[in-house]
Amino acid sequence: MRNVFVPFHRVYRGLVWLANSPRALALAYGILILICGTLYPIFEGGDVTFGDGLWWALVTASTVGYGDISPDSWQARLMAGLLISIMVLGVVPLITAHFASKLIVDQDAFRHEEQEELKDNLRRVRELAEAIAEREGISVRDSAAPPSAPSGR
Repeated sequence: MRNVFVPFHRVYRGLVWLANSPRALALAYGILILICGTLYPIFEGGDVTFGDGLWWALVTASTVGYGDISPDSWQARLMAGLLISIMVLGVVPLITAHFASKLIVDQDAFRHEEQEELKDNLRRVRELAEAIAEREGISVRDSAAPPSAPSGR
């Protein structure tokens, strides 16, 4: 049963990678436009040029749809539906998610190295406090120690 979800997980990981890589996302968008722009004249035939195909792909991908060029063949219409779906359900949300994640990142958050340095400093302060307490004969309750594991494990 687990093998059924492997392709979905890989697609998800690919989308996460694309969302976190603006260059890869821009490259994927460019490749998608080029492929659709190249296939459009093939599907439509006649006097449709490669330039017309690129224009159609850009207008369709942006969901503007000026209507100056529209597909007549079922193959080009299917490609238009796929192109619009990929843009609306995939590329645009990934771009939005990338920019939103950049806006919500807390610039004041500690980096991993800073957190480790703080932990080391706190350990040293605790050791010094325990040494002073021992020298002064003060009993200190061990409240900062990690909780013990439940018995039976």
